[in-house]
Amino acid sequence: MAKPQPVSNGMNNKIKYATYLALGTALISGFSNFLAKIAVTAVKDPIVFTTLKNGVVGLLLTGLIIGMKKWPEIKRLTRNQWLKLGTVGIVGGFIPFALFFTGLSKTSAINASLIHKTLFVWVLLLAIPLLKEKVSKGLLAGMALIFGANLLIGGFTGFKFNTAELMILGATVLWAVENIVAKKALKDLSSLTVASARMVFGSVMLLGLIAWQGNLSMLSGLNGTQWIWTLMASALLSGYVLTWYTALKYAPASYVATLLVPATLVTNVLSVVFITHSLTGLMVMSGILYTAGTALVIYFARKSELSLSPVLN
Repeated sequence: MAKPQPVSNGMNNKIKYATYLALGTALISGFSNFLAKIAVTAVKDPIVFTTLKNGVVGLLLTGLIIGMKKWPEIKRLTRNQWLKLGTVGIVGGFIPFALFFTGLSKTSAINASLIHKTLFVWVLLLAIPLLKEKVSKGLLAGMALIFGANLLIGGFTGFKFNTAELMILGATVLWAVENIVAKKALKDLSSLTVASARMVFGSVMLLGLIAWQGNLSMLSGLNGTQWIWTLMASALLSGYVLTWYTALKYAPASYVATLLVPATLVTNVLSVVFITHSLTGLMVMSGILYTAGTALVIYFARKSELSLSPVLN
């Protein structure tokens, strides 16, 4: 009689696939945080910049839904699914974007990235009670190393605890809530549908905010340079949401969120190369901690798949 194959093999493949996607998201996020600071300064108005960028991504994802013949899934959506997608659009694609990019225009890219990368802490605190996720001691050790690397990152001169940083923190907490809602929505919906809901619904609401502010005329007043920055940011955001939501579909929310944190290292390296031109000992140490922490998280996630299985689809 043939021995049954262990269930963990399938889980292992899902974790591996999600790991590659999440690390890809971190790379994209690192570039995005660095370029977004320049872009939002070039466009002048952070809400206008965010609306244009998100609108372009929303149109692109809508085109993908049509091109990949995913429209039947939209037609079959239940009221409960629409509610989840609408929530993702509000707490993921609307309010936090307005808060984050307004705050980003008034603080440094490194500080913004550091605050944003506390996302995994908020996701973890929500995922344990709401998604019943379990985290082993080994995973926590890896998360602690990554968190420590975040604090040691070169170029960081301290938080000012001003309005800008509080806005970015508020956006980060809302994105953590979005992760929980999106994880539930992804149980029976494709990552493309959920990502599209975030960007399309969010863009429409951001457009309404601009209209309320009386700034609609600014949408058509951008020059060539401003459009280039906007399109570059849109391309990065497209890659971010597609890789992020796909990773989130196949792995625990706390695990995926943790693998996003090394994006800070990418942002810092770009800042050193193009802005500060200075490599510090703290940056080297943080790089080592990032690498060690990420390796531990990945190792123990794959080793502890049975404890993570309640949220694997």
